[in-house]
Amino acid sequence: MLPHKGWIWVAVRWPIEEVKLFALRLFFLATAALALSSAIALMRPLQWGAAQAQQYVPLQQRPVVHVRRKPAKKAAQPKETKPQSQQRAAFSAQDEEIAAVPGIPDARAWGDSEAAFARLLPKASGPWLAISGGGSDGAYGGGVLAGWTQSGTRPEFAVVTGSSIGALIAPFAFLGPRYDEEIRKNFTTISAADIFEDRATPDSLFDHWPLRRQVEQRITPALLAEIAAEHARGRRLLVATTNLDAGRRVIWNMGAIAARADESSLKLFREVLLASSSIPGFFSPVSVEVEANGKHFQEMHSDGTLTAPFFVVPESMLSANAATRPPVSELYVIVNSKLGPEFKMPDRDVPGVLGRSIAVALTAALQAQIALTNVGALRHGIALRIAQVNPEFNHPSRGPFDGEYMQALYAFGVDAGKSGTAFKDTLRDAALRGPNAQ
Repeated sequence: MLPHKGWIWVAVRWPIEEVKLFALRLFFLATAALALSSAIALMRPLQWGAAQAQQYVPLQQRPVVHVRRKPAKKAAQPKETKPQSQQRAAFSAQDEEIAAVPGIPDARAWGDSEAAFARLLPKASGPWLAISGGGSDGAYGGGVLAGWTQSGTRPEFAVVTGSSIGALIAPFAFLGPRYDEEIRKNFTTISAADIFEDRATPDSLFDHWPLRRQVEQRITPALLAEIAAEHARGRRLLVATTNLDAGRRVIWNMGAIAARADESSLKLFREVLLASSSIPGFFSPVSVEVEANGKHFQEMHSDGTLTAPFFVVPESMLSANAATRPPVSELYVIVNSKLGPEFKMPDRDVPGVLGRSIAVALTAALQAQIALTNVGALRHGIALRIAQVNPEFNHPSRGPFDGEYMQALYAFGVDAGKSGTAFKDTLRDAALRGPNAQ
């Protein structure tokens, strides 16, 4: 978990190509572990699946989870059959490369392409904010924003980006302090039953229809109109998803989508947020309608953290010979997680060992992304400030999206934001070593 002091020397000594390779290897490890855990989970009871979802989030304990279930029918159940996967129209890699959302040509760009991403750059100047994934630990980021407002020093951001739970926070953070209360309610008045149902679907261990309903209730036409107005001022709201067909990161230009101002754009806006927070294997990927070469087809999009634990710019834009310099001088990153090594004795069984391994792999990937961002920030003279969950926070969790845990973490974040201690100016202060590092 994140200590107060110390420093990761690799961030300033490794060439960017080596750091990038290191990050890619870690992502491969995390993705392979997730695939393996999903395959094994399909052969185990769903109670075990819930425990693995908890490891992915991650929180502190493998719980007994009480989640929403639809009432069972009294009629005799038919003989169980293997679920049939949905059939999609075939398309090629060439189609995928140029695919676009009908009617919104600037709705998105490849998040690993410097040239493509350049189209999404803001016209407004000012600091940028990137919000990471982290499941229910997103309560920390919500608290930091509220405390920052209370301190009177919170700036207006030219760009706000979000991945996974960060994507669900990002629209409200983008619109500023008047939406702090909405963020607070999102983390202090919900439970696991408001996120998923303990019921398998053909492509996931759990049904996240409750989360879909939450998104539909909170993302309204009025909210989109406000986002569109800020987009017109030159500010940008960006959300990361992972295109499972292409195996690539996609960055969605949410203000451009909001500016379309019709039912189809409202639907797409909600789908992007849901896709970015759809834990692979545990929640279903989201289908997005696109067109290319005269054909219409559906892409599958999933959790943004698979390819972007948090997102600032494509990695190539942070290199010394980038064609486009990142147009940012001040960058804030909210990491909704503890990052240093945390002692924990897993059970010596498949669920215990595999779950612990996944958690370690994902933490390492986030560490690598921070190191890579720090290299680019040093090279381009960007003031980088990082906030992450202090290792001193040790409130127990009874399960995924435990209400008491999220309330305590939110309050912890508020205190950090209000006191001005949330953000560290350099990696010397925001270290990646363990809580006992000196």
